[in-house]
Amino acid sequence: MLLLIAAIMGLVEGLTEFLPVSSTGHLILAGSLLNFTGDKAKVFEIVIQTGAIFAVIGVYAARLGTTAGALFSSEARAKRDARRFTLNVLIGFLPAVVLGLAFGKAIKAHLFTPTVVASTFILGGLVILWAERRAASSASPGSAAKAARAPRVQEVEDLSPLDALKVGIVQCLALVPGTSRSGATIIGGMFLGLSRKAATEFSFFLAIPTLLGAGAYSLYKERALLSASDLPLFLVGLIVSFLAAWVCVRWLLRYVATHNFIPFAWYRIFFGILILVTAALGWVHWAE
Repeated sequence: MLLLIAAIMGLVEGLTEFLPVSSTGHLILAGSLLNFTGDKAKVFEIVIQTGAIFAVIGVYAARLGTTAGALFSSEARAKRDARRFTLNVLIGFLPAVVLGLAFGKAIKAHLFTPTVVASTFILGGLVILWAERRAASSASPGSAAKAARAPRVQEVEDLSPLDALKVGIVQCLALVPGTSRSGATIIGGMFLGLSRKAATEFSFFLAIPTLLGAGAYSLYKERALLSASDLPLFLVGLIVSFLAAWVCVRWLLRYVATHNFIPFAWYRIFFGILILVTAALGWVHWAE
């Protein structure tokens, strides 16, 4: 039964990690329904995010390999571009490290509840609708706001260090469960002048150090809770998360080329309302 729960949780993580719908929020809700809660469950939820990150590394393996090789290249331009890209990812990663270490314990103690998740689901959906309406108005022919709101960063390689820092600061909103790390970075990036494609790709790359670091730190910090018997549970979650995320990332890259995020906004709003209504009426007991 525990391995089945691990597989379900891994599937939820892989399918939601890179969509603007909050993987942590879905994991909290799924864990509540499956009665998979407690300190060990929280560690499990963080660690299986690593499987989703390996999927991103796999999808972008050639690009990451080229960048790593260019860091030591004799060709000046390639080396400069690779160093700039690497520096931007590290700069974007830094705010989450600082705020996560400072407030992570308090956030886990007080905000990891279905009620908070439902509320941030709805709020995040409204923000996405606002962002997409703003993007649509900037693309409308003859719009007075078109020139001012048109994306100034079309490709992820064009980001400046200041752009990376701003996106990294926005990513910190995802410390509140239900906000969505990918949603914060993608929609926040669009507000900051990135194209939908550039914001999505930078969100993927920024996830690599962020989630790998979170997983390693959580394992180290809570190592006393774990034992060798937990290894099958974690392996199942990691493998299923990897496979689901691989499919999701490849689909999302095709999706953003021709679509917006409005369907995800309405999904967030509907799901958040559903949680609040079912809890209020006593139809579902969402364990706090």
